Amino acid sequence: MLNAPPQVLLQHGVDAWNQWRQQTSTPAISQSAQSPPRINLREARLRQAQLPAIDLSAVDCCMADLRYADLRHSNLREALLYTADLSYANLQGAVLTGADLREALLHDADLVGATLNAAVLTNADLTRTKLREVNLLQADLRQASMNQTDACMAQFREANLSGADLRGALLYTTDLSKAQMKGTVLNQADLREATLAMANLQDAVLHEANLTAVVGSVTNLIGTAFHKATLDIANFSLANLCMANLSSARLRGTILIGANLIGANLHRAKLQGANLETADLREAILRQADLRQTNLRYTNLRMAHLAEADLRGADLRGADLTHANLWGTQLEGACLVDATMPNGSIHNP
Repeated sequence: MLNAPPQVLLQHGVDAWNQWRQQTSTPAISQSAQSPPRINLREARLRQAQLPAIDLSAVDCCMADLRYADLRHSNLREALLYTADLSYANLQGAVLTGADLREALLHDADLVGATLNAAVLTNADLTRTKLREVNLLQADLRQASMNQTDACMAQFREANLSGADLRGALLYTTDLSKAQMKGTVLNQADLREATLAMANLQDAVLHEANLTAVVGSVTNLIGTAFHKATLDIANFSLANLCMANLSSARLRGTILIGANLIGANLHRAKLQGANLETADLREAILRQADLRQTNLRYTNLRMAHLAEADLRGADLRGADLTHANLWGTQLEGACLVDATMPNGSIHNP
């Protein structure tokens, strides 16, 4: 049996395979610096195979057919799965650390609780894949298709999701801190209570996405599109939102202390009760924006477009409104003590 081809060995069952792997593995003492040779399962036909808890570590399964296979709690560490078809496969709790899944088909697969730290999934198809509570620390997901993926409570810390398509994805309470998400598409995604601290979402698209209570402090959001997105009670302190599109977005109670909003588009945005203290809103577009009871203390609003904006009850103490457009702006009940007015004068009532 030791000399039988790998495909034949698999027919003897998972226990026989694992025993064979243990017997043929290279002793760590004799060759601690040398990896054992890869077992060749290229293009293997394993559709609907029952392989739970199997040891397929470092196996070459490129182009293999693993559709509907049962691979629960299997060891696929550093396995080669380039262009493999794992659609509808059950990979719950599987270990895929460092695995090569480039261009693999994983749509509709179940990876709940799996570990894919440092795995390579560039251009992989993860449409409707179950990724709940999955660990994807430092994983490479560039250009991956992840439409309607359920990744609630998943760990994407320091992962690269640049150019990935996550339209309609469920990312509730997901950790995306320090993730690279440049140009990522997240339209209508559910990011409630997600962590985006120090992530890079430059030029990302989040139209109509739900970012309620998100933690996005010190996040790079230059040129990011949030048209009609919900960002209520989110924390974007010190975030860089320069030239971001927040038109018609909801930011009620949102914390934007010290944020960079230079040239940002906040046309008709709802910012009631938001905290923008010391934020930089130079040349920002705030036409018809709802800024009632907003904290704008010491905010830089030089040359900001505030025509027809609602600033009733807003706190503008020490704010700089030099050359700002206040045509038709409602300022009833606003506090303007020590504010610099459009003509350069200091307001001292």
